[in-house]
Amino acid sequence: MRSIFVALALASAAVAQINVPGEVPINLAEPLQHRLAYAGNTGMTVSWNTYEQISEPIVYYGTDSWNLSNYATGVSVTYATSLTWSNHVKVSGLKPNTQYYYVVSNTNCYNCSELAPYTFTTARDSGDYTPYTVAVAVDLGVMGEMGLSTTSKGAISANDSTTIQSLARYIDGYEFLWHPGDIAYADYWLKEQIQTYLNAVPIDEGYKVYNKLLNTYYDELQPITAEKPYMVGPGNHEANCDNAGTTDKKKNITYTVDICMEGQRNFTGYRNHFRMPSTESGGVENFWYSFDHGMVHFVQIDTETDLGNGIVGADEPFGSEGDFTTVGQDAGPFGRMNQQIDWLNKDLASVDRSKRPWIIVAGHRPFYAGSSAACPECVKAFEPTLLKYNVDLVLSGHAHFYERNAAIANGTADPNELNNPSAPWYIMNGAAGHYDGLDPIDFTTDYMRYTQNSTYGWSKLTFHNCTHMTHEFIVSGNGTVLDTATLYKNHTCSMNASNSTATNSSMPTTDHNGGASLKASSALFVVALATVLMVAL
Repeated sequence: MRSIFVALALASAAVAQINVPGEVPINLAEPLQHRLAYAGNTGMTVSWNTYEQISEPIVYYGTDSWNLSNYATGVSVTYATSLTWSNHVKVSGLKPNTQYYYVVSNTNCYNCSELAPYTFTTARDSGDYTPYTVAVAVDLGVMGEMGLSTTSKGAISANDSTTIQSLARYIDGYEFLWHPGDIAYADYWLKEQIQTYLNAVPIDEGYKVYNKLLNTYYDELQPITAEKPYMVGPGNHEANCDNAGTTDKKKNITYTVDICMEGQRNFTGYRNHFRMPSTESGGVENFWYSFDHGMVHFVQIDTETDLGNGIVGADEPFGSEGDFTTVGQDAGPFGRMNQQIDWLNKDLASVDRSKRPWIIVAGHRPFYAGSSAACPECVKAFEPTLLKYNVDLVLSGHAHFYERNAAIANGTADPNELNNPSAPWYIMNGAAGHYDGLDPIDFTTDYMRYTQNSTYGWSKLTFHNCTHMTHEFIVSGNGTVLDTATLYKNHTCSMNASNSTATNSSMPTTDHNGGASLKASSALFVVALATVLMVAL
């Protein structure tokens, strides 16, 4: 009987509607905004939105595009003032590093073997040292007439690609997209109205514009998120609808979180739209979680709330984002007292560094930056743990420019720079682009190594092997590499002949801006020579 449903799902009598971003489709059950998220090495969560509730959301999948006989079911959820329903289905029992074809219920096309299904590839198993690349974009908003455009405040050149277009163009070059906060900037709706960029609506109808911005962004991102996992973290612009207080200078009015209707407070949209692997990793919702991919352990932390040990998060009541008022941004906490920091210690302590030598942590707010937006509370809350467990790289955004720093401990650059430092390397890239554009660089620091606020772009992380990792800033407008640096860490890891040969062949041949030194290259040569001898024997 189920095969009949599969056939019906894959062969509709009507041509699929071409969806205009942010517009309501004719068929309210038409699946939109497909997105993926890792659910462990053998699982994938498939999510999509519809303009009506689906009684039983279904994902049909298989390793053969002509045989999608496997299926999984999930839930359809919504919240007050939302215009859509989020459908979430977890697909389990998959093979690591395997491509699967999938299609969701109510997919509408003549021949889905050609127009669909979409595909996803599961994460590599731990101990797999095959090189791979990850894309990272922070502070990324709506593009086009409702956001960043040629006429918006942070105008983009008509000849340049946007960051979303750039990520779509190079989609075959990375495994997944990581977005640690500030997603869509739907809370800019009122600011854009006041600045006459958007047509004005009454405050009590602002939720419609807020939702239109959200849905437009998610529709724009669909070509990427339908094929690549989209791993997200919380940023301040997901907290509520008021952009931390919007002022209308002509009317001499400053709006607060009080204007936000039910469903536009306390990260409600963010909590409903995504399903990150917190269950699989012992975290909490989409706020803090971790996942593994081959030789890397990735950790997403929440820098907005739940900092622990009595430290007030910026988006919490009495937090800095709300001018330290009792209401603040009216967000969180989402866990028990000290739950996040206790979880982080336990999570990092459990990592087998012989199989997963790299640990990469992302949080929205920067610990260190040439900006007043840096987060000293985050340093106090998290840095001792990151140092204790030898975290390799910390990624952030929040300040809207690019800054590559040295490895840093307690505010001081590691004397080894990127040649086997004992401290984490810090990179802030909040230059993905949104309506407001890029920020000024407030000041320089002793640990700052490269910074720019003149062009939009995203980060490209390449893990070459267990000892070398490269970060590149990709200019969204034309795809060029503006800045690059390679980190060498003397990790001890188990490698067999086949995968060590593959990883060594992908090593960068030049040293960029404090990257791998001759010492690192010599160590790599020894590994390569040992591999050759092993093969020969």
